[in-house]
Amino acid sequence: METQQDGITITYGSLLDVLLREKDRGELQKLDARFYTNVVQYLKDKNAVVNSPQNDVFSAEEKEKTISQLVNIRKIIKELYDRREKKITILAMEKSRNKKNIIDESLFLKEEKQFFDRSVQLLNDYRIGILQKVLNIEAPAVQQSAPNSTPNKTQAPTQEPIIERPKETKLVRFLNAVPKFVGKELEEYGPFDEEDIASLPIEIADVLLRKTRVEEINEE
Repeated sequence: METQQDGITITYGSLLDVLLREKDRGELQKLDARFYTNVVQYLKDKNAVVNSPQNDVFSAEEKEKTISQLVNIRKIIKELYDRREKKITILAMEKSRNKKNIIDESLFLKEEKQFFDRSVQLLNDYRIGILQKVLNIEAPAVQQSAPNSTPNKTQAPTQEPIIERPKETKLVRFLNAVPKFVGKELEEYGPFDEEDIASLPIEIADVLLRKTRVEEINEE
């Protein structure tokens, strides 16, 4: 069974293809704007088969097959969401840490764009309320902004302190799980799971690349 709306066909195979693309590529993958709407209709169609009157052996076999397929479909949708959620969260962290980062927002679904914006906003609030306060020798005081508003200007110091960061980093995807480790200046990294994505100082990233623990993701 397949569901088609606005020229977009949803099948078990197409959902699996979408998940595999998301798994195999480090960057967020483009989805049709009505993806989740079409998936909901697809699930409704599947449920209609399960709930239809049972008249013969064929329909009974079809129901059993559909029930089994529904279990797998739900697993696919959950894993797809989890992977996109992780990628969007990482993008939000990078945007909060470096306002000049250019994010291709066309890759977000409408709901994901809202999630991204609110995540960046929340991270900014805590960065201002904790990190900048402490660096200015003040007690942490976090004041969260209202949704879709700019951070309260009274929270920010008149001049943002200079925060030392690695001058250059590489975005990498982990090919194997890597336990927590310590850098030259005793900074902690990890632990990382397989398929995790992280922005690491070049020196550390190069060591992991030589050990084939990670692969570099081209950000261009």
